[in-house]
Amino acid sequence: MTVRVRFAPSPTGHLHVGNVRTALFNWLYARKQGGVFILRIEDTDIERSSSESENIIYEDLKWIGLDWDEGPDKDGGFGPYRQSERTESYKKYADLLLEQGNAYRCFCAVEDLEAQRKTATEGGLPPKYNRKCLGLSEGDIEKNIKNGIPFSIRFKTPEEGSVVWYDIVKGKTEIPIEVIGDQIILRANGMPRYNFAVVIDDHLMEITHVVRGDDHVPNTPIQILLYNALGWEIPKFAHLSMIVGPDHSRLSKRHGATSINQFREEGYLPEAMLNHLALLSWSPGNDQEKLSVKELVDKFSFKRVSSSPAVFDRKKLDWLNSQYIHEMQPERLADCITPFLHEAGYISGEISNAASTWLVDFANAVKTDIATFRESQRLMDSLIVYEPQNILPDSEEARILMEPGVREFLETARKEITQERPVSKEKYREFISRLMSKVERKGKALFQPIRVALTGRLSGLELDLFVPLIERGSDLNLPEKILSSAERLDILFGSFYIKNR
Repeated sequence: MTVRVRFAPSPTGHLHVGNVRTALFNWLYARKQGGVFILRIEDTDIERSSSESENIIYEDLKWIGLDWDEGPDKDGGFGPYRQSERTESYKKYADLLLEQGNAYRCFCAVEDLEAQRKTATEGGLPPKYNRKCLGLSEGDIEKNIKNGIPFSIRFKTPEEGSVVWYDIVKGKTEIPIEVIGDQIILRANGMPRYNFAVVIDDHLMEITHVVRGDDHVPNTPIQILLYNALGWEIPKFAHLSMIVGPDHSRLSKRHGATSINQFREEGYLPEAMLNHLALLSWSPGNDQEKLSVKELVDKFSFKRVSSSPAVFDRKKLDWLNSQYIHEMQPERLADCITPFLHEAGYISGEISNAASTWLVDFANAVKTDIATFRESQRLMDSLIVYEPQNILPDSEEARILMEPGVREFLETARKEITQERPVSKEKYREFISRLMSKVERKGKALFQPIRVALTGRLSGLELDLFVPLIERGSDLNLPEKILSSAERLDILFGSFYIKNR
């Protein structure tokens, strides 16, 4: 039997990380089993669905690297793959259930149904339909139809017992029928309700495994009852645990980004995002946290999927993303951070060859210091912003610059930098060697004053990376001027030391 699984989002906006985790587990299982991964668009909510949102779903899935074997754009012989194009099938099987006596027409007005729900809720009872229309005679039904009274179609659930199934993740699950009620399967406008459409679609598309979030557990009993009523084989169910924030409440906007697109815009790599989502309720069976796509496919098994809520740990994601960034080739990293530097106004227009080469060197210099591409803006800012006049008199930076002999030392450094600009790591080391031969300083006493003098900060990029970047960057025609080492020292002498003499 060929494994056939599906991911069936509603086209109402960008995909939530929980949806993508569901898509990922379906995809991993299909790839591991040599099966088929289907993308189905559940667009029966006409008011909220849109073609723009459908395209967003494609973009989100393609960005993170989940390809599908069948879908609206890949006909595999089981289409259409949009629910809005499958309405004839829903009507056909609703009529069949009517003929069998497993469904009936409901003419109740919305106001009456709301009143019923309110009464039941106030009485502490499940808000089930009271079956008012179940007892209508054929004459009453014909009369209502002739008078143009709109009607929906309800499934007639058994009156007692329980629905029991073995869930691949949760194990044996049982829900009493008494809490289900006679649910609407086809609305008055001819559009199906979720629980009916999904059963019809899954059966006709020969879905073997339904893998979805555990918020769908309450939907499973009615779906199983529908399978039984239609005489169809029931697929295997796997309900994935909820994704929660660090406070163990459902992951929401108050925890920060929740859509896959937001993480993309913040500068996360799709490989890191995919890796992190795979580890939400699944484990490879060891302490390995960084896994390639091939490793994820090879190791994936529902036997290692936990039923406990999965905590979305942003710190772990940042660490994982930083590991992937660290391993990137500088050229690719430069391409990835360039849009973020454009966004911040640090570069604009067409990039010259010299600037392009410099950006690759910048990327190589910062790749061990950033967790996301967006953080490259902060490090570019450290190259551009130089304000020694704003160093506070009682700060550690001021103390270092005011130590006896530091100004004289920096004046010597200014002369050596002018003699031959340190435009590379090698040239910087030559500059340091020349400087050390002229002054009696080494270690912290040598490098700390240089760092503060050239950056205005106590920490940052290693100086053998920072200095060559500002030297070569000062020659580029960038929107924000980068000052050379000599220019910075001139400003230091003309501002900080004058102010603090």
